[in-house]
Amino acid sequence: MNTSEYLNSLYSLSGKVAVVIGGTGELCGAMAGGLAGAGAEVVLVGRNQQKADARLAKIEAAGGRAWFQPAEAGSKAELQKLLDTVLARSGRVDIVVNGAGVNSATPFLDIAEDEFDRIMGVNFKGVFFSCQVFGRHLVGRGQGGSIINIGSMSGLIPLSRVFTYSASKAAVHNLSKNLAREWAAAGVRVNTIIPGFFPAEQNRKVLTPDRVASIMGHTPMKRFGEAGELIGATLLLASGAGSFITGSEIVIDGGYHAMTI
Repeated sequence: MNTSEYLNSLYSLSGKVAVVIGGTGELCGAMAGGLAGAGAEVVLVGRNQQKADARLAKIEAAGGRAWFQPAEAGSKAELQKLLDTVLARSGRVDIVVNGAGVNSATPFLDIAEDEFDRIMGVNFKGVFFSCQVFGRHLVGRGQGGSIINIGSMSGLIPLSRVFTYSASKAAVHNLSKNLAREWAAAGVRVNTIIPGFFPAEQNRKVLTPDRVASIMGHTPMKRFGEAGELIGATLLLASGAGSFITGSEIVIDGGYHAMTI
């Protein structure tokens, strides 16, 4: 067996269908490209057709297979419709990435109820009901599967200026471990990828010069992460190479969480 054959035996996703919620964004879009590169048929889920078309073009140019299905991540009814659409078109779901997210830099005492509901609705309610809808399918069919939830450094340690976002991500971390325990016997693995600081649409508004300086001073690698650096962990958790990994949190942060003084 040569090197290519060996790696393919570990990480190939040929014949698998991966649903990437938030796949029109920068980080999950890169993850979707990685899944397609490993052989999966990828369903990009989001709300922006233009962003979807750009990501589909990249995936297809690299020889991958993907298609776009618009959906509102915070709606259980939309998520159920999404599952039904994927099953009708592709016949199966094997991998689900829950990565849709919104953020705000509103000071805590000024956070309005509608802003709280909007952020929690996408970041936590959306993940909660995606896991419920797709988990029911994965557990019920009896062939296992992988759910990858996207957490956040702010869900592990308190970070200023992102109060509702931080609470939503802490909830995602807790839910992921709980479901991993619940579904392990059914072969459905649930894990969390926790990116450190990766410039993306949802956090650029809070990356002021003083905040960037603070982040760099606390990051041993002295740089931001690049979206493609999430692909390795994604393929590990999605493939047979990660068959005994569930309930885990993989932190990809250039050493940020290991830094003290």
